[in-house]
Order: sequence, then structure tokens, then C-alpha cells
Amino acid sequence: MSLLERLGMSIPLVQAPMAGTSTPLLAAEVSNAGGLGSIGLGATDAAGARAMIDEVRARTSRPFNVNLFVHATPVADAEREAGWIDWLRSLFVEFGAEPPEALQSGYTSFTDDADMLALIIEQAPPVVSFHFGLPSADVIAALHERGVLLLATATSAEEARLVAGAGIDGIVAQGIEAGGHRGVFDPAAPDDALGTMALTRLLVREGLAPVIAAGGIMDGAGIAAALDLGAVAAQMGTAFIGCPESAADEAYRAALAGPGAWHTTLTRLVSGRPARSLANRFTALSAQVGDRPVPDYPIAYHAGKALNAAAKARGEHGFGAQWAGQGAPLARAMPAAKLVAALRAELEACRA
Repeated sequence: MSLLERLGMSIPLVQAPMAGTSTPLLAAEVSNAGGLGSIGLGATDAAGARAMIDEVRARTSRPFNVNLFVHATPVADAEREAGWIDWLRSLFVEFGAEPPEALQSGYTSFTDDADMLALIIEQAPPVVSFHFGLPSADVIAALHERGVLLLATATSAEEARLVAGAGIDGIVAQGIEAGGHRGVFDPAAPDDALGTMALTRLLVREGLAPVIAAGGIMDGAGIAAALDLGAVAAQMGTAFIGCPESAADEAYRAALAGPGAWHTTLTRLVSGRPARSLANRFTALSAQVGDRPVPDYPIAYHAGKALNAAAKARGEHGFGAQWAGQGAPLARAMPAAKLVAALRAELEACRA
């Protein structure tokens, strides 16, 4: 049985998890329309995750995906973090605020979160996906024993081999075009920055596991291209930001429809990990940072979120985490179910 048949999907479409932007309502609407809806749990705790899973299940009886961050435990460095705060201080002053006295690590890695592990094993959502790395073999075995289908992001053939070797059921091939955080296992290692087309084809040729293409795909023609390369489905995130069911605020939606959509860029400044964002005031700081070291992910996020809050309070919205992929100018603002229907019609037209 194929991965799509196992999940009862009528369109080869995975809505990307997008922690902080995807919602239980968005995930349910996509699943009800025949795709695989997803929620991102990387920015919440076990209690928040339980509430989100319960809401998805209240809204759909169809399979859905929950995504977990498996990043390395951050290493605190008081000197580096103090330097980062000092570097951003003038911006806080611009908005009449003081920066945090010290930075904290806000997001707990799934590897370090026993409560989250217990919840996921108890709840056994139909699909669980991993970003930034892989959990232990024991965790993978425990989830498989509960009948959970497992996916993991890979940005290179080396990472994909690790994913397949761990017994994961499917590989999300994340090209450099993709919005949001790069799923690289080691953010300090060189990144070959493979595009979605090349990476998908390389991984399909290796035959390691079913491949889901992710990055820059915005319409039915993009899905068709991914399938032609041998992928079993396409994962799309930026395409769903403009849906009313997403949690994107009005400034994010306006930025997605603005000139910054044509100039997305990778930046570490917001969170401490490379992530593709709409061009805004925060990403523009890359020209000034030089070789100043950024605190580890997610410690740097504490400063980024505080700066965004201070700026928003004064009417400046250019410091948000406005993640988006290179296909951003193709975004359409419409309800999720209507978007899935449009994608289905476009895909069928390409396959006719």
C-alpha cells in the first residue's frame, strides 16, 4: 500500500506544519479536502500540543500530521548573548523599549521533552514528522508500535540516508527555495543548498523511501512537476499563509502581497537558525551583522520576538518572523478548502 493510500489522501498534497502559523482549523480543512493537514508543535509544550491535537480531531476524522522540532540542545553563552543584546539595543531604543536583560531558550527540543514524548505516544496521531533531526531509535520504535506513520525533513542525500536508515516511512525533501527554517541537522555544517528539483530527483533515484517534495511549490503545475520527478506528493506552506484559517497576522499577510515577496532571503538573525523570510527590516540587518556570532537556536529567538513586539507596539511590522518561500509572489488569499480544490483542478489539467 502506498503512503497516500495508507493515509486515504485524494490529492498528493501535504500542508506544511508552519509552527506559529498553521492552526488546527487549517489542518482540518486541508485534511477534509483530501490532502494531509499539519500542525506544528515545536513552539508549544505538551499541554498546548494536547489542545491542538484535540481540536484537529474535533474538526476532522481524516488523518493529519503533527510536526516536532528535534534540534540540538542549545548551548548558552552569556558573553555571546550579551553582545547580541547590545548590538540590537539601538533598535529597541528606537521603539522606546529596553531589550531583555538576558536571553532564554524558549522552545524545548523533542529530544529533551519527556512530557511531549509521553503525549505523542499516548495520542498516537496518524502522522508525526520531524524537523532539524531525528529522535532516538527507541522513540521511533515506540511510535511505530502505536501505528504512527513517520516523516522527516532532509536537505541533502546524507541527511536522507540517515532518515531512511532510522526506519522513517517518508522523506520530506526540502529544497533551498522553501520558506521557514531550513531542516538541516547541523546548522554549523556547510550547506549544499540544493534546490527542490535536484534534491527530489536525487533522493528518488536513491530509492531510500517515498519522497515528498518541498520548497517553492505553489500551484497544481508545481505539484505535477514534483510528481514527474518521482515524488509521491508535494508539501506546500507559503501557499496556505494567506488562507483565513492560518494564524498569520494582517501585517504578515500584507507583506506576503508586497514587494518583499519577490526578494525572500535566508537569515539566522531572527532565530539563530537559517530560515527563509520575506525581505523586511529584520532581514536587512544582515548587511550590518558582519561576523558577529548569533546565539544558538532558539535562544536568539528570545531577542527577535522581543524586538518584534517592541516594534509592533509603535506600528512597525518589519521585524516579524515573516517566513515565506521563493514562490511567495504566487500566493493566493482564499479559504483552505477552496485552495485545495483549485490545486486539484490545476493538477488534473496538467495530467490530462
